[in-house]
Amino acid sequence: MKIAVLAHIRHAIAEPFMGGMEAHCHQLVTALRRRGHAVTLFAAGGSDLPDTVHTCPHPCENVLPYDTWQGSDELRAYQQQAFAKAWRAIDGGRYDVVHNNSLFTPVLDWARKSGRAMVTSQHVPPFSMMRDAVGRSHGDLSQQFTVTSRQQLAMWDAVRGSNMKVVHNGIDLNDWPVADQRGERLVWFGRITPTKGLRETVAAARIAQASLDIVGTVEDELYFNEFVTPYLNDRIRYCGHMSGTALRHKVAHALAAVVTPMWDEPFGLVAAEAMVAGVPVIAFDRGAMREVLGSCGQLVPAGDVSALARAMSKAQFLDGASCRDRIAKHFSVDQMLDGYEARYEAAISGAARIARPAAVVPVAPTASASSTSSTVALLA
Repeated sequence: MKIAVLAHIRHAIAEPFMGGMEAHCHQLVTALRRRGHAVTLFAAGGSDLPDTVHTCPHPCENVLPYDTWQGSDELRAYQQQAFAKAWRAIDGGRYDVVHNNSLFTPVLDWARKSGRAMVTSQHVPPFSMMRDAVGRSHGDLSQQFTVTSRQQLAMWDAVRGSNMKVVHNGIDLNDWPVADQRGERLVWFGRITPTKGLRETVAAARIAQASLDIVGTVEDELYFNEFVTPYLNDRIRYCGHMSGTALRHKVAHALAAVVTPMWDEPFGLVAAEAMVAGVPVIAFDRGAMREVLGSCGQLVPAGDVSALARAMSKAQFLDGASCRDRIAKHFSVDQMLDGYEARYEAAISGAARIARPAAVVPVAPTASASSTSSTVALLA
């Protein structure tokens, strides 16, 4: 197939990844190409995959940081210009299907009105504009939707139809080696922002007197300086932002990974990445953590620092032997691609039943039609 993959533009799709959405999009394009598909990525400047069309010179976060510019006319205009440019290229590009990995809701209306086959992957819980846009596509089989977990699917009950399916995120087992022996230190890795619960992790590690390595980009410096920096020492260490081989080596040699979502994480890619490296996970029981972990680790009540500390103190007794097998069985990249390809075929079949209208020229959204909902800050 000839596939256009449309990414969000808050961050570049390049290593070191800012978060799970960037990692997922990069892996998706790479894996689809390995299967023989012709894939063009539409993404912000700085994205590093071949055959990428840069929809804007720089990621939004580099030009108009979300925390400062959210809800502003300037940010809306930057988004509108970038996605309108992308859509004009896509609509004239003879693509078989579009895989929409952005959170820019007007794209759904553009695709529906033009009869363009599109699969939109929902990586965050439903927010008002997205819920409305999905509702307007109800019954239109040229528009297919995926969510990353059964837990997330239930959030869409009010508007979803038969064109929304679960396709779990997938992990490439070849990318994550298993260490001969687990280490003695816990690891927490991800974006450093309040929604990821590093504050609670550090507090629990102090109670348990556990050794903890922290890996990730500091997205909220005030948060980091108040709740993390004062407690850094030889036992609790900040290792910076790692990618590629360095990150995989760090995770594979951990005693256990700590995953502490403070929101309803639709999937939780870091948990799956630790598991594929044979490392058990200690996690807050929130969002899709239970669905991902199974019996591969220890779930504790969401937000319960004392329970988290108790689990940390017993981390050496957690068995990581079955973790990689669980990922291979339920969350492999091949299973993810099978699911997406089925949705592509459904969208193409649905579009074939529609008389294709003239090309849709994107128009500027109203203030309420911007994708700069507060949910965007949860990009994971």
